[in-house]
Amino acid sequence: MTNIKHNPQTTANAVAATTAVVYLTCRALVGIFPDISFAVAQSWFHGIALSKLGSWNLTAGSFWLGLVSSTIGAWIIGYVFATLYNAFGKK
Repeated sequence: MTNIKHNPQTTANAVAATTAVVYLTCRALVGIFPDISFAVAQSWFHGIALSKLGSWNLTAGSFWLGLVSSTIGAWIIGYVFATLYNAFGKK
């Protein structure tokens, strides 16, 4: 069996780009279907009453902050994942 190696930079870029696409898609769906999005979000948090937190905050500032911070966070996770994967894969 071949030992697959990950290039940390390539893996990080792929994870970050995927996260950005998912974030943009999710943000668009929240804007178009806010009630359904709220119900889905509440189900993901095991029924916590998210309505007590208020309504959606779809400002330009929150959009950019969310997009940039999630993409950077995903890049770091991808890089760490690839590095650890390669380290654990050594025999």
